[in-house]
Amino acid sequence: MFRTGRPQSIDLPLQRQTHFLMCQPHHFGVKYSINPWMDPDAWAAKACYFTGAADLQWQTLYELLVARGVKVEIIRPVPDLPDLVFTANAAVILDRKALLTRFRHRERRPEEPVFARALRKLKLQGALDLVADLPKSLVLEGAGDCIWDKKRSHFWLGFGPRSDLASQHVVTDFFGVGCVPLELADPRFYHLDTAFCPLPNGEIIYYPDAFTSAARRAINEWVPRTEQIILSENDAMELAANSVSFGQHILLSSCSQKLRSQLDERHYTVVATPLHAFLRSGGSACCLTLRIDHSIEPALAAT
Repeated sequence: MFRTGRPQSIDLPLQRQTHFLMCQPHHFGVKYSINPWMDPDAWAAKACYFTGAADLQWQTLYELLVARGVKVEIIRPVPDLPDLVFTANAAVILDRKALLTRFRHRERRPEEPVFARALRKLKLQGALDLVADLPKSLVLEGAGDCIWDKKRSHFWLGFGPRSDLASQHVVTDFFGVGCVPLELADPRFYHLDTAFCPLPNGEIIYYPDAFTSAARRAINEWVPRTEQIILSENDAMELAANSVSFGQHILLSSCSQKLRSQLDERHYTVVATPLHAFLRSGGSACCLTLRIDHSIEPALAAT
């Protein structure tokens, strides 16, 4: 199931190593349309170009992560599963416990057993202690819609387009932590991670227009204005919120000068690496990774 790409991950002694699950994009493509970003005809017209770009862009992201000490597990790609590359949707993971995904759209449901086998393989290898199924009556599309906020010690749950509000209670019971629901209001931002990103020091990057007024009120109740980094529409449409953050590192597909300045002021190291081939499917850096090592208790010296 797993194979390690190149270069190899760096083992970091005496600290918890940031740990991700990824899948190479050998079978990635826009083969159907389940969100406003996806245009199969436009992809088909330049399929060779886009396929090559996806391979190069994914490999660059992978190498940037590994160069920063991240350990990466690789799922072998599967033919006819073009969105398997978006491993963020595989599960919700916290404290070595994984709650498996269930997809709303039939096009993605064949990914479910592949992700389940991969995570159970990680359990056998000692990276996880428990892998559990979501109740059959519910839909929850993994960490794409259920995002851990380390500073506030709770999950944020995006619901509406892809995930059910009722899954909030399952997440709370399974992980023993709070889960704050945020209703999504714009079909372009169909998963929470397309418009919302908690940063390691407690700031939140988000695009307000992606949310209902009730969701914006919830964000304001939990997050002081001084910790809110509000995206412009241009940054939001480049999926700047769909970033990978750990330690003081933030990796994302593109970043305006205003956003970069806001992050620089907070002493983050920003790395912009183009991922526009994946944008054609409505995904970017965060969608391409699943964080395995999230925990409630802070690491002694986390990556």
